[in-house]
Amino acid sequence: MTWLETIIIAIVEGLTEFLPVSSTGHMIITQNLLGIPQGDAFVHAFTFIIQFGAILSVVCLYWKRFFQLNHAPVPEGSNGWQRFLHRFRFYWLLFIGVLPAVIIGLLAKKSGLLDWLLDSVEVVAAMLVLGGVFMLYCDKWFNKGDDRTEIDEPKAFKIGLYQCISVIPGVSRSMATIVGGMTQKLSRKKAAEFSFFLAVPTMAGATLLDLLDLFDEGTSWATPHNIAMLILGCVVAFIVALLAMKWFVSFLTKYGFKAFGVYRIIVGGIIIILLLTGHSLAMVD
Repeated sequence: MTWLETIIIAIVEGLTEFLPVSSTGHMIITQNLLGIPQGDAFVHAFTFIIQFGAILSVVCLYWKRFFQLNHAPVPEGSNGWQRFLHRFRFYWLLFIGVLPAVIIGLLAKKSGLLDWLLDSVEVVAAMLVLGGVFMLYCDKWFNKGDDRTEIDEPKAFKIGLYQCISVIPGVSRSMATIVGGMTQKLSRKKAAEFSFFLAVPTMAGATLLDLLDLFDEGTSWATPHNIAMLILGCVVAFIVALLAMKWFVSFLTKYGFKAFGVYRIIVGGIIIILLLTGHSLAMVD
């Protein structure tokens, strides 16, 4: 990968990480357009690691909420363990929410399914279209949430189950978790914010696993060039995601998912037509 390719992919990641359009899917499409060979261990790791760079923008933008303990009165009759969980409730709910993704993600990775999916632009295109069609109607189906609805353990776990669907590139982790939150009667804004928070431990775990896999294959990949690419990609994705996140919350609250659904259908449809007519996505062979 060149410096320019790294910057382009990182910009795409930063712009799409919090939008319900699938950042992983867009990076796979971008890599194909740039002619970057798929199937390489470093390319796979790069795809996940720079996502964590974008996710760190959540910690930066919401740091007061992310590092705040629960100071609400402890319910009467609580034992020591319940008092502890009450104080750290925010982190406890994130732990509950991330559990399904940990289990499903590990199974998908160990089976080789995840690597196969990451190499398939056909899967990305199909999921973009299917997800787009769903998003045209999901506001009518699930838009009955309220900002006053509280997130508890069952709600966090169910949202985590929805997140598991995003193991398929093109689905969108953001879309899956926000819709998951809306099914639990959360408002679009509150569902989006919990989606952002849940992304931090999810992507931290995915990044750690990819780094371990890279080191298991040896250290030949750890050239100064590749390490510089990872650092650059994380920094660019972080900055762009920071700028894109607030806009997304405002837009989603006002207008919902329909515009993103139309965009997904157009992009996925174009890719499917190109593939069916025997054209390569690569701009450069």
